[in-house]
Amino acid sequence: MGSDMTCRAMEDISLRNDAGHDIAFKGRLFSECSWYDDETGVLTRQKLYVTEDNEQIYYIVSGSGAARSRRAYRLRVEGDRCVINNGACDMSMQLDMLLLAVRGLCGLDAAPSDAALLASVEETLKAANG
Repeated sequence: MGSDMTCRAMEDISLRNDAGHDIAFKGRLFSECSWYDDETGVLTRQKLYVTEDNEQIYYIVSGSGAARSRRAYRLRVEGDRCVINNGACDMSMQLDMLLLAVRGLCGLDAAPSDAALLASVEETLKAANG
């Protein structure tokens, strides 16, 4: 097996969640990124996991010094809907509406560069769902 993340074996993972119950699952890391905000002194890390049931777990940890915020979201696709659980409750929305929300939150418009980024987000969502 190579070092490619898609070849990694599933493992038991448990994520702390300040917004609800901790989220435990069997899965693997799909992608991650982090950045530091010089103005606020906040470091933010984001991880996307894929579960053995083809769900996605989105994990965000941000903090400065001893203060931390941990949020975990479980996403699963059911037909043309996406069900999102934050550890406390479920929310269901049309996939088209989810992509529209991503577009709005990211400030994307119809520019070719933004269309490419949105297509990349959509491809990642589909790839993580197997």
